[in-house]
Amino acid sequence: MRLVIIGGGILGTAHALAAIGRGHDVVHLEREVEARGATVRNFGLVWVSGRSASELALTLRSRQLWEEIGGKVPGVGFRAAGSITLVRTDNELAVAEAAMAGPSAAERGFELLDPDRVRALNPALRGKFLAGLHCSADAAVESRQALPALRRYMEASERYTFFAGTEARTLTGTTVVDDRGRRHEGDLVLVCPGAAHAGLTRELVGDIPVRRVRLQMMQTAPLGEPLTTAIADGDSFRYYPAFAGPELDKLNREEAQPFTAAQHKMQLLAVQRLHGGLTIGDTHEYDEPFTFDVDEAPYEHLTGVMEELLGRKLPPIVRRWAGVYSQSIDPGAIVTRARAADNVWVITGPGGRGMTLGPALGEETADLLEL
Repeated sequence: MRLVIIGGGILGTAHALAAIGRGHDVVHLEREVEARGATVRNFGLVWVSGRSASELALTLRSRQLWEEIGGKVPGVGFRAAGSITLVRTDNELAVAEAAMAGPSAAERGFELLDPDRVRALNPALRGKFLAGLHCSADAAVESRQALPALRRYMEASERYTFFAGTEARTLTGTTVVDDRGRRHEGDLVLVCPGAAHAGLTRELVGDIPVRRVRLQMMQTAPLGEPLTTAIADGDSFRYYPAFAGPELDKLNREEAQPFTAAQHKMQLLAVQRLHGGLTIGDTHEYDEPFTFDVDEAPYEHLTGVMEELLGRKLPPIVRRWAGVYSQSIDPGAIVTRARAADNVWVITGPGGRGMTLGPALGEETADLLEL
């Protein structure tokens, strides 16, 4: 078959990779010269630890696929670094202990470490904490270089053609006409628009059950030493569905987040890039219209928490940014797949899980459409 895929972010790229792997040809359109949405504005984390029980099998499959991709495409920067969620209060410790006792603890690679064992595993963590929930299944890729590396890999197959700076304007049957008047004909069209829910997406499928979520993040200069795992703070328990239960209810009831963290619906996540700097975040904003500037208070909060965990000053902040991603609001849906017409589908809404789940979602779509 010949597929036309609209959207050059992680979902579009993952669907292209799945199709080419099954022997199909792909024409891939991206309106920017290079993807500039949530795909490149994230941590690059392949995050198994916090996913819900209903998502765990798909997440573990995606983790396996990322490792296979990393072996074939070293430019994506895959590394099986794991993560440590650092807890600083007794109530947070109770949530970590409950996770250790849960039925999926072994699948996630959970291990509860005392401070000495945390520091043995990740010597850069010399600050204040009671314990660390280690997840050996978590991993990372380099979000800013993964997509170009994957495209180079697919182009080598001679089954893949990428049109950068090309916006799809109209779609008749399975023929896409772009903003230069070129016609791209296929047997199947997949539209992966990211957070662009208007325009062509709305023309094709109307209003679908998705919302947009805005976040703020930052990156430091090189740390000067390895941060051997990704890290999270106890506020991440409040955000990720895997930790729901009585212990989390007690944490939420008895320990309010600091005002800034609560106001911006924050957690701390941090991962070291291959160049040595740390990507640190993040916030969550759900009510549109989103502001066009960034608030300084969340950065000050994240800096304070990170320095407390590291036991040292952070290197200078060299970049700050905001991003917007698409999140399905259909209960129980990991992603929204909306059929627009025969052999035309719109796929969006992984909700901050695009990098984690991208390869598995591409594979799942290929299975559903019997590619």
